[in-house]
Order: sequence, then C-alpha cells, then structure tokens
Amino acid sequence: MPSLTALIDFANPHTADGAPRLRHAFGTPSRILQAKQLTEVAGVLLAAEAAARAGAWCVGYVRYEAAPAFDAALAVHPATGPLAWFAVYPQTLPWPQAPVPAPASPTVQWQPSLERSQFDAALAKLDAAIAAGEFYQVNYTSQRSGQWVDDAQTSTASAGLALFHALQQAQPGGYAAYLNTGLEQVLSVSPELFFDWRDGELLTRPMKGTAPRGATPQDDAAQAEMLRNSPKERAENVMIVDLLRNDVSRIAEPFSVQVPQLFHTQALPSVWQMTSDVTARTRAGCTLADVFAALFPCGSITGAPKVQAMQAIRALEPEARGVYCGAVGVLQPGGTATFNVPIRTLTLQSHSGNQQGQAQQVRYGIGSGITSGSEPAAEWAEWQHKQAFVQRATTRFELLETLGLVDGQLMQRSLHLARMQAAATHFGFTWPGVALEQALDHIAQAHATGAWRVRLLLGLQGQVTAQAFELPPSPSTVLLQLAKQPLEEAHSEFVRFKTTHRPHYDAFTPTEPGVFDTLLWNTQHEITECTRGNIALLLRGQWVTPPLRCGLLPGVGRAQALADGRLVEAVVAVRELPEVSALAFVNSMRGWLPARLAP
Repeated sequence: MPSLTALIDFANPHTADGAPRLRHAFGTPSRILQAKQLTEVAGVLLAAEAAARAGAWCVGYVRYEAAPAFDAALAVHPATGPLAWFAVYPQTLPWPQAPVPAPASPTVQWQPSLERSQFDAALAKLDAAIAAGEFYQVNYTSQRSGQWVDDAQTSTASAGLALFHALQQAQPGGYAAYLNTGLEQVLSVSPELFFDWRDGELLTRPMKGTAPRGATPQDDAAQAEMLRNSPKERAENVMIVDLLRNDVSRIAEPFSVQVPQLFHTQALPSVWQMTSDVTARTRAGCTLADVFAALFPCGSITGAPKVQAMQAIRALEPEARGVYCGAVGVLQPGGTATFNVPIRTLTLQSHSGNQQGQAQQVRYGIGSGITSGSEPAAEWAEWQHKQAFVQRATTRFELLETLGLVDGQLMQRSLHLARMQAAATHFGFTWPGVALEQALDHIAQAHATGAWRVRLLLGLQGQVTAQAFELPPSPSTVLLQLAKQPLEEAHSEFVRFKTTHRPHYDAFTPTEPGVFDTLLWNTQHEITECTRGNIALLLRGQWVTPPLRCGLLPGVGRAQALADGRLVEAVVAVRELPEVSALAFVNSMRGWLPARLAP
C-alpha cells in the first residue's frame, strides 16, 4: 500500500450510533492548498470547495489563528504554521486492514503542566470580568507538551500513525482524523462535530457541559442524569447554542434556523458530554468560505460574546492554540463538508534524535467553559478527566491481578478473572479466556504446597504472563500512615481498574520504618483506600468501607466482605477519623488484617 498521508474516520452525524462511518485512507495528494497569510485563507477554502465539487477529496485543517481572516476583531496570537492547509486527492485508499502496531515503548515524557495556582489565578480574573459584565462565558485552555521517544527507531510517519491508533483506542468513535503535512502530524480524535453541510442543509452540534463517568453502572447513570439537569451545565450549553443560532442565521434562509435537540448526553470513556443541535437551510450561493466566516471559530471553544471572549483568551493564554480549537475535516466529491472541532487533538513534530532514538515533540490542549457558576476545584477536576485519553494512549501498561495461592488452590479465582475481564473490556484489550485459565492451572499445579503470591498480567494483544512468589506470613496487625495530601487521580481509570501503571500510588509508598501502607483520601477530603488494598473502618459501631464513587479500586476482598455482610458502604470524611474505633486492611490475598493509624 502507498504511504498514508491522511485518515478520516468520521461518524455520520445524521444517523444513530452504529451506522456506517465515513472511513477512508489517502495516499499521495495531487496538490496542496495552503494559506500562510490571513488574506489567503478564504481563497484556500474556495479552492478546496471547487476541487471537491469537481470530484476530488479534500482533507485538511483551519488553524484557530485564522479567525481574523473572517473578522479582524477576533483576537489571536501569531500563528506558528499554515493558517489553512488542505490536501487534494483524486481517490481514496482502503482503510488499513490491520491496526498500525504500537512501537516498543510508546511513552511520552511530559513537561510539567499548568500549575494549580496559575489556574486559580486565571479563573479569578475571568470571574471578575464576568461579574463586571464583559462576557458571559470564556473557554479557557492550556497547552501541554512533551517528547515521545521511540527506542525502536520508528520513522516519524510511523510514529504518528501508531500514536493515532493508540488515541483511537483510548477515545473511540467521534470524528477522528490523521493528517501528515510534512511539517507536522495532526492526530485528532475529537468527539465534537463543528458542522456538516450538504445539499444546502447545515447542522452544527456544539458540545458544552461535562461530568465524570461513574465508578458503577448506577453511579454512571446518576452522573449522566445530574449533567442533564444541572442548572450550571444547562446554562453553559444554552449560552453557546444561542451564539451558534446567531452565527448560523448570518448564512441561513429566513426562519430556517432550528434547535431540534437540546441537552443530549453522550458517553465518552472518561466523561459524559452534553451536546445540542442547531440546523438551518443555507442561502443560495453560500460558499464554504461563507460558512467559515459565519461560524469560525466554533463558539463552544471561544465563549460568548465571541469577540470579547477571544480578547480574554488572547490576554490569558500565553501561546497560540494552533490546530487545536480550529477545524479539521473533509470535503467529499460533490461538495459535502464535515468538520470537527479539534479538541482531544495532538500535534506531533519531529526534531533531531538522541542516543535513545527518534524524539518527537507532542502537544495537546485541554480546556473548559468558565461561567459565573464555575468553581476552580470542579473545573480543575474536569481538566483531569478530559485529558485521561492522552494518559492512556501514551502509557504502556498491562492489566494486573494478584491472587493468593495456598496448597495449590487459587483464592477467589473467578472473581479476579471477572475483574480483569471488565478492565479488558474498558481498555480494549484482547481477552484470551482459555489462555488465562491455562496459565493459572499450570502455576497452581507447579506450586501444589505452601503459600504463594501469583502475579497475573494481560497485555494489549492478549499476551498472558503468570508468576508465583513466596508469600510471607501476614502480620497480626499492620501500621498505616495517613497521606499528607489528597490523591488527585482518585477518579482516574487507573484507580478504578488494576493495571501496572501505578505512579499515582507509588508517590504514597511509605518511607518510615514499620509502616505497612498509606491510607489515601480524595480532593473532597473523603477516605478512599490504601495503595495495596482497601480499608475497613469501625465507625459508630458499624464496619464500613468507602463506596466506589469516592475513587478506589473495587477490591475482590472488599467485594467478598460486602457480600458476606461484614461491611457496608459509607462515605467517611478525614475529619471523622478520630471517631473511628478500629481499622482493617482488606485484600483478597491477605484477607482481613487489623490495622492502626500512625500518630
């Protein structure tokens, strides 16, 4: 197959989930259209539209910094690349049959992100400006960068394709696109539709309103319901819907602007998002350049009113957004145009390699809409939830279960396998049921006597590893220390599911002699778990353990104690610890260990 320069994997915005997707690969373009100056942007859009109407495919982007090409009042930073870029293709290629294999070590060395104090200071400025009536909402964002180092000496293009594949696994569905312009690679797995324009009918679908996914099916449904009915989230959504209605009306036939759907909730791997639809019939003679002039940038990533919001963005954000928050899309033969809002989007640029291999600079942005009802802690948490897809895609990890093996019998084997299978489903790992059973059978037969700790690992493609280690006798009582700071990742998928990715736990590893483990708490000052097991607390005469919604691993030993009636779920605040009359460390391998808290 020829070298791939673009991939488009877009949902059909006019049909329900499960409908065929617009899914094409593209090789060598017949020509490139690009705008390096603001005065050239409209011309590039018109040329791309003309090529599509003549039968070609056009795939490309418009940078956020192209906004002044349509309205000089829209404030932006200077651009760091072409303002608009489109590749023209005479035909498509088949979608690659096999996924692009991930490199040997697809990890990114991320540089420190925006400090919480800087974040709070920015929100304080926005809150004051909103109170003063300068604007209603601003979409505040921050860029994060890092180096992706590939020990396998993979080519720059292959590295980008591999990372795009990993991003799609972490953030499936939506409006995904891969572009290799030669200078940079754009890897977009955006869930947000900017607009779809075909046969004179325009559909926009702004995404505004976010809630984290729940730790259990019941909690997850409750989070979605809370999002749908949240006055703050609904107000945030309506502000942008009103802005889009106004923008769309500039190119719409009279009385054709409609809002057929409000407050639709969409499930993504780490968050629930709220969308609404704004539709219209465009006026005769309307061009793609006219559509961009009316809508760009999408109001969901600026705020309202757009001019004032973008002025605030220019003042607060220290650098250009780039393709992030611009538009990435495809023009089909005949002229149908579909563009995403490139959130959940990375750019990859290569520079000189080092002794360890080829180094690529990776950048992505994360943001949220700030209104008068925004609370810094909640917005900060939203940022963490939104960027989970990046952590998953750029982290090499395996699924993990640790089982007790006593005299050839694996303790609670079926429960451990069920938990691992749930994790495999969540992360998209191949599930090799028979191979796992065989590996456990083999290790049990090989260790027919004594007490052992079995470490069971599952790789992305279904690779199975099982090892046994001697299990020392459990102490009669263990000493726990209380964490000195909250576990900010308490609601991460790497807490809800057991994997080998544990830096968030390793940071709390006890260093004092005699301390067995650390008792953790979340940013709401609620007790959660220990780093290697769950916690049971005797509070006001009843043994309780924190519910999963506090942010903890659903331990097998914990589940058994709940099923036996030995434990019930209850939220326990850190301030309540003086009222706790007894503690126990709980996991399936050690069982129930009496514990005490270090002074």
